Amino acid sequence: MQIMIIRHADPDYTIDSLTPKGHREAALLSKRFAEIVKNEITPAGYYVSPLGRAQLTAKYCLDPLGIVAEEKWWLREFHALINRPDVKDRRKVTWDWLPEDWANDERFYQYDHWFEHEVMTEAHVKEEYDAVTGNLDQLLAEHGYVRDGHLYRPEKPNNDTIIFFCHFGLECVLLSHLLNISPMQLWHGTVAAPSSITTLVTEERRQGIASWRMLRFGSIDHLVMGNELPSTHARFCECYMNEEERHD
Repeated sequence: MQIMIIRHADPDYTIDSLTPKGHREAALLSKRFAEIVKNEITPAGYYVSPLGRAQLTAKYCLDPLGIVAEEKWWLREFHALINRPDVKDRRKVTWDWLPEDWANDERFYQYDHWFEHEVMTEAHVKEEYDAVTGNLDQLLAEHGYVRDGHLYRPEKPNNDTIIFFCHFGLECVLLSHLLNISPMQLWHGTVAAPSSITTLVTEERRQGIASWRMLRFGSIDHLVMGNELPSTHARFCECYMNEEERHD
């Protein structure tokens, strides 16, 4: 079985839609997506976030194929808000921390302890995480794979692919659960550019036991082929002296 996670194209967060660049990215993505569906996978379900930027990206990909995705509330951007230690006037999204404020706490690197920090407990982040991953497991069970500890039990083994159109923060939560990794490492140590494709596949080396492996993360082949530079949304400045890049 495969899971394909597609991040929405370059966003205009002010209106929950796409920028002009995002429309170009989504158009290029749609061509690559049509090739994948035709030649590389057996689609068994299409699911989309309720937010406009993901809905519009899905529309670019699915309308030409005559497909309508099923909306899932838990595919919205991961929305637990924290009181970030250095920000006093507003709450911030869970993954937007300064490295010096979290990287020295060993709990954040542990799958079973990252949520124990007081910032996380105050914001009920684990409850939100469990709501998302619980719904993910319910959907996977409907497609034949039942969570069993840190592994999955293939009750109806298959080579199907289910496809999610969603968001980077949420994508990291899904990957964290499937790969048994702290989401902090994914939120802060990876970037899946807008309109990118991430693919996971089950590995069943013994009958009745499945684990997940990531075949590709954040693929932007369609942008490269279309001579479209990737967006820097979800990134910060590469070097502090780069004044034109986002610092906060």
